[in-house]
Amino acid sequence: MYYVYVLRSDKDSKFYVGYTKDLRARIKFHNEGKVKSTKNRVPLKLIYYEACLNQQDALKREKYLKTNYGKRYIKNRLKESLLDFK
Repeated sequence: MYYVYVLRSDKDSKFYVGYTKDLRARIKFHNEGKVKSTKNRVPLKLIYYEACLNQQDALKREKYLKTNYGKRYIKNRLKESLLDFK
């Protein structure tokens, strides 16, 4: 099982999208500052994830969520939840 996930930075309120086989370990890795692209944006909170049966599907979904359409999807999908973060 592979997971596509969206993290939200408490520092700058921006999203980070990624995929992994071990979601808990990957989030911990991000929050320990061991991921180059997010080390200056910790702490990060998991706000959304999806499970995929294979790596190819997870990678395609990750790429989609990084597009403008994908960002719009996340914002619409989590409209009520994101209000709690403001």
